[in-house]
Amino acid sequence: MYLYMICFALSHIMFGFCFTGDITQKGYEKKRTKLLAPYIIQTPGKNSTITQLPPPSSSSRYRERRARRSHRSGGTRDDRYRSDIHTEAVQAALAKHKEEKMALPMPTKRRSTYVQTGYSYLVLSCSDSSSGSEDETSVRRQSTVIAPPPAVNPNLQSPDSWINHSVQGSSTSSSASSTMSHGEAKPQPQSQPQPQPQPQYRPQYQPLYQPQYQLQEPPLPVSSRVSTKIQQLLNTLKRPKRPPLSEFFTDDSEEIVEVPQPDPNTPKPEGRQTIPVKGEPLGVVSNWPPALQAALARWGATQGKSPALTALDITGKPLYTLTYGKLWSRSVKLAYTLLNKLGTKNEQILKPGDRVALVYPNSDPGMFWVAFYGCLLAEVIPVPIEVPLSRKDAGISQVGFLLGSCGVGLALTSEICLKGLPKTPAGEILQFKGWPRLKWVVTDSKYLTKPSKDWQPHIPTANTDPAYIEYKANKEGTVVGVAVSKVAMLTHCQALTQACNYCEGETLVNVLDFKKDMGLWHGVLTAVMNRIHTISVPYAVMKACPLSWVQRVHIHKARVALVKCRDLHWAMMAHRDQRDTSLASLRNLIVADGANPCEYPEVICPCATSPEAMTVAIRRTDEDVVPGAPLPARAILSLGGLSHGVIRVNTEDKNSALTVQDVGHVMPGALMCVVKPDGPPQLCKTDEIGEIIVNSRAGGNMYYGLPGVTKNTFEVIPVNANGVPIGEIPFVRSGLLGFVGPGSLIFVVGKIEGLLMVSGRRHNADDLVATALAVEPVKTVYRGRIAVFSVTVFYDERVVIVAEQRPDASEEDSFQWMSRVLQAIDSIHQVGLYCLALVPANTLPKTPLGGIHISDTKQFFLDGNLHPCNILMCPHTCVTNLPKPRQKQPVGVGPASVMVGNLVAGKRIAQAAGRDLGMIEDQDLVRKHQYLTEALHWRAQTDPDHVLYVLLNAKGVTVGTATCVQLHKRAEKIAAALTEKGSINTGENVVLLYPPGIDLIAAFYGCLYAGCVPVTVRPPHPQNLAATLPTVRMIIDVSVSACILTTQNLTRILRSKEAALSVNIKTWPTIIDTDDLPRRRPPQIYKPPTAEMIAYLDFSVSTTGMLTGVKISHAAVSALCRSIKLQCELYSSRQIAICLDPYCGLGFVLWCLASVYSGHQSILIPPFELESCLSLWLSTLSQYRIRDTFCSYSVMELCTKGLGTQTDLLKARGVNLSCVRSCVVIAEERPRLALTHSFSKLFKDVGLSPRAVSTAFGSRVNLAICLQGTTGPDPCTVYVDMKSLRHDRVRLVERGAPQSLPLMESGKILPGVRVIIVNPETRGPLGDSHLGEIWVNSPHNASGYYTIYGEESLQADHFNTKLSFGDPQTLWARTGYLGFVKRTELLAASGDRHDALFVVGSLDETLELRGLRYHPIDIETSVSRAHRSIAESAVFTWTNLLVVVSELCGSEQDALDLVPLITNVVLEEHHLIVGVVVIVDPGVIPINSRGEKQRMHLRDSFLADQLDPIYVAYNM
Repeated sequence: MYLYMICFALSHIMFGFCFTGDITQKGYEKKRTKLLAPYIIQTPGKNSTITQLPPPSSSSRYRERRARRSHRSGGTRDDRYRSDIHTEAVQAALAKHKEEKMALPMPTKRRSTYVQTGYSYLVLSCSDSSSGSEDETSVRRQSTVIAPPPAVNPNLQSPDSWINHSVQGSSTSSSASSTMSHGEAKPQPQSQPQPQPQPQYRPQYQPLYQPQYQLQEPPLPVSSRVSTKIQQLLNTLKRPKRPPLSEFFTDDSEEIVEVPQPDPNTPKPEGRQTIPVKGEPLGVVSNWPPALQAALARWGATQGKSPALTALDITGKPLYTLTYGKLWSRSVKLAYTLLNKLGTKNEQILKPGDRVALVYPNSDPGMFWVAFYGCLLAEVIPVPIEVPLSRKDAGISQVGFLLGSCGVGLALTSEICLKGLPKTPAGEILQFKGWPRLKWVVTDSKYLTKPSKDWQPHIPTANTDPAYIEYKANKEGTVVGVAVSKVAMLTHCQALTQACNYCEGETLVNVLDFKKDMGLWHGVLTAVMNRIHTISVPYAVMKACPLSWVQRVHIHKARVALVKCRDLHWAMMAHRDQRDTSLASLRNLIVADGANPCEYPEVICPCATSPEAMTVAIRRTDEDVVPGAPLPARAILSLGGLSHGVIRVNTEDKNSALTVQDVGHVMPGALMCVVKPDGPPQLCKTDEIGEIIVNSRAGGNMYYGLPGVTKNTFEVIPVNANGVPIGEIPFVRSGLLGFVGPGSLIFVVGKIEGLLMVSGRRHNADDLVATALAVEPVKTVYRGRIAVFSVTVFYDERVVIVAEQRPDASEEDSFQWMSRVLQAIDSIHQVGLYCLALVPANTLPKTPLGGIHISDTKQFFLDGNLHPCNILMCPHTCVTNLPKPRQKQPVGVGPASVMVGNLVAGKRIAQAAGRDLGMIEDQDLVRKHQYLTEALHWRAQTDPDHVLYVLLNAKGVTVGTATCVQLHKRAEKIAAALTEKGSINTGENVVLLYPPGIDLIAAFYGCLYAGCVPVTVRPPHPQNLAATLPTVRMIIDVSVSACILTTQNLTRILRSKEAALSVNIKTWPTIIDTDDLPRRRPPQIYKPPTAEMIAYLDFSVSTTGMLTGVKISHAAVSALCRSIKLQCELYSSRQIAICLDPYCGLGFVLWCLASVYSGHQSILIPPFELESCLSLWLSTLSQYRIRDTFCSYSVMELCTKGLGTQTDLLKARGVNLSCVRSCVVIAEERPRLALTHSFSKLFKDVGLSPRAVSTAFGSRVNLAICLQGTTGPDPCTVYVDMKSLRHDRVRLVERGAPQSLPLMESGKILPGVRVIIVNPETRGPLGDSHLGEIWVNSPHNASGYYTIYGEESLQADHFNTKLSFGDPQTLWARTGYLGFVKRTELLAASGDRHDALFVVGSLDETLELRGLRYHPIDIETSVSRAHRSIAESAVFTWTNLLVVVSELCGSEQDALDLVPLITNVVLEEHHLIVGVVVIVDPGVIPINSRGEKQRMHLRDSFLADQLDPIYVAYNM
């Protein structure tokens, strides 16, 4: 905060000459040199506390600066001085990066985003050379404006060499600078590979199973814009971070982060313990009143015509003058009205001691004065607050907390103000959020009652009862009320009178807020005590005419002025052309918020204040007040030392120096100590920075209504180094950080609420602001609209800077400015920024007088409501406390030893099995079940009219049925057509291209009848042929199909011109349209010679982009159908409903095979029909009283999102799901617990049993491993520790434990299936509750991959593999999924304890990052929770960078809000730094028919720059 001190020097020069007339250029330089002489570095040994600044070399520099300043509007808000001195230090720090080329990848924005701001966004693919040259010109351009001019000292070198050499001594290996610098000439260590200019496309993932066909584009062109940017990002991250490796933390399974060992070089305080500092005695003056009200009564009676207050209108001209007589009479009238005229005759609404809110605008001080003194005379307690303008005011609800804690029920206001308050349509005043109900009372004179002659207000001698309550907002934004007693108010006025030497009848100009702080203490209270004439200059007048306060001083010959640094700065800006105003009359220029390197000690009075301690210290300006008082002093301190809380004189690196000026002596009658800000209030050492605490009668007494918080602030007893209290008198915490200098002068370096504790070091928010402002912000951001705060992410505070961007700033300029701010702050403060955000102008929440409401801004940032237009995240730079990457240990122990060790530890081998399939005794059944063709033929003969299939449309109307005989005859016709039209030979492959329906089933059996091998393929989407037709073509080519069976409509599509744009339509195999076939029968129904022959091929695209075809034999088909029949108890009289895609996996088996085998009726609901009628599936279950139904996750999600809010409507339609016994989700992934729970909860209202919903699990090597079925225990849920899971371990924890992940059992293991958990590296079995790969042995395992070339080794490895020990005979198939088996307390149907199988995720999909194994779904779940606007997300890695793609379902202005939230949540929950965040439109993330994300397709599209993203952020 107090970095303004540096700034005051130059401003004061301007102050000096501007107020006394013009000055020549030569005179300017001469005077500047003289003024800066105290800062010139002397020869070593003379004075180590002095630093140096060179003067300007030429008039052109001065003219340039003047011209630059004159372009800026005098009315801009600015809380800080412009500091050329600090700017030069910043430029020197940035010069480190001058030679290094900027290769930061600029974020990519869609041009349509933020069109309303009126400037186009550049989307650059910045190569090293181009951005480097831009950076150099940027530095060159700025240095021509602000680089340090040649020094007076002839021994000093030229500015350029000073810039270049001044940074040599910095030993810090700065992480932010290393992140921001590129292409530098430093030799890279040999071990690091040299970055290639453009990355080659080499997938990082190594799938465990590699069938020959990958459904992906050919290798990406190396000129891809995205790839180039990622390469730039990698280059920026090459250099080491600041902490050496020894400071990184080793991860153990229990604790994530440990505190690093303290650095032995950290500066520590070495002085002796401080002693309390006593202020001068408070003098006793005979005519001081016994109470403040008594002073008003005295002046009202004896000096009635003496002016008390002059208010100004909006133009800065006097509006009215309130005399002491009028002030007294009106205050008495108000006091009488408040006590006697508010309620009925018998009812007194207000009693002495009640609290009353004062709501008056800043432009109406007269009404406020009357109200304040009226309350004092009525002995009610005024609580001044700001005028509420709308429900959305910054901090409005916190003001409600203040009013509630103070028990306020009545508000005083003026008639004009009341009319301006926001109203409801009925005309009542709006009920503001969090506010108690208030009764509003207007205090204009015409509404006040004149008291009777015998009524006089009671004016007791000042006592300890509260006189008024002043509001104060703390760091978190909470507003509390500091109660000031009557005696404290009076004593404070006396102390200020003595310290400032106020005299009766003086004139005072007040620019500060008269409702609180110094504006109230000096301008309202002390002024009345001393009969001072106050001229109040409102904030609105200052905005319109910054010179108004100077003119008032000149016109009224004012002796005292109360201002802020901002007001000095504004006046200086506006004063250049004014030569007729003089400040010669001023005796005291009291500066409320800063100190300055002071050349005019007789005028400028910096001070230190806080709402709790009130005035702590103020600089005296008259030798008579404190005889022999030392002259003002200054200290040039090391920022590095300050960050460790110690005082170190800066002698080496002047770039990281802070010049602080004293704020004078302790107030009269006060006692002051400096104590440690953290922990017990232990006295600091003499060279230590601490919190200033004060004991005085003139201070706050308590936080009204908050006794708990009061004790910690208002009743502090300091202790010595041994923890022993130094006395019994209580001190008050001031919230100011500082130290006591020579001559008992007080120095303040900041405030507790502006303190950022990062990695154990303290940084001052305002110091960071000053550094940011010194990076030439004029073209990019508004100087006065910049906020700095810290957020807690991953066990440490992270620094965030938010600024308002100018509308005319280009994307490139903004990005350059942000990157240079990073460099400057890193070099000067040695702290990395976590996030730098630029928001559109006038969008940050404002305080009443135009500053930024920091706590609301921070909350907006954390809630994702900031809506930045530019953002730069730098987690790689500043997050240095990540656990050390895991080094995988080589397997030194033999697998057999591991097993023996497990057995010794009492752990059983992790294996589980379904019940036996049992023997088939009936010969009919043997024949019937041998092949599905025979089963269908047998059913057509024995039960021809039994309906096997019912197909529904979107309206729930039956559009097709198939009895046993109809299906048989249709299959015969197709078999005949294949033989005749297609000339198909036995064993050839035939593609079935049908929409979901009965035609598909008939075509499948037709192929079996003809002895062909069917291959079901999803038909291309007519509206999206370009994306879907190539997949169809690929499957046809890979399967070497001889023929395509399809419908008439699809035949036309395959031969259309549109299709010709995507594939070669001339090379399709024979296409047979089965819509209109002649009635022919095949000469015979084909019977395979052996059950091991292939029945059909099952092709599927995995989530990793692999197209995999597996061979399913007739024996496997029979075994699978029998297993499902037993598990689900299926027989002819049963009905099931299926809402699944029928093209692969278990979905195909249930749709086409199970009914023919078991004889039950299947009601078929094509999933695409739900797009037209969401309730179709649920209505069908209710209408047909279905007990068992099967669906996919995409169907369940559609119903949850679309119907979740319409359960009442479903009830009204008569939908009742109480009939459903089992609802099974068919999937090849970990159960989506959140979705199944949501579905169960939402539809519980329409009768769905929570026990009904369960999941199935299958894989490529075995289509159905688990299926819940009808008997056996309910699926169980366990909670595992995610940290352990990343280490390939399973550690079970309690529900609700931190970092816990719920996992649901994937259904019961099917009859005939055995699973075992195996270490994928050693291939040895693992113990119970250990994570490993799931291996399966079952009669319905697939026979192998369908390949043209016959990869024998791959077949053996995945389908016929053996354990390395234990049971080396059994052949197992590897599923490629990680999971574990846990023996539960539940009993299976057999009476044994039930073994539950838990699937964790696919091995192919896992991300290997930092030596740990992550499952994408876990990261995606966290990301989706980060913000309400994230619809879906997907993650993948590229060259060791984690890329997060999120779909934005809200407004595009939310896009950039997501970047920090996503980065935060992944860091907090997964301890990973996100490299790239991509925000895209809904529906961009590709999802397959099973509802699984196609992450590798997404990755390829991203790298090929085909996503059309809304925003791409490259985290530094």
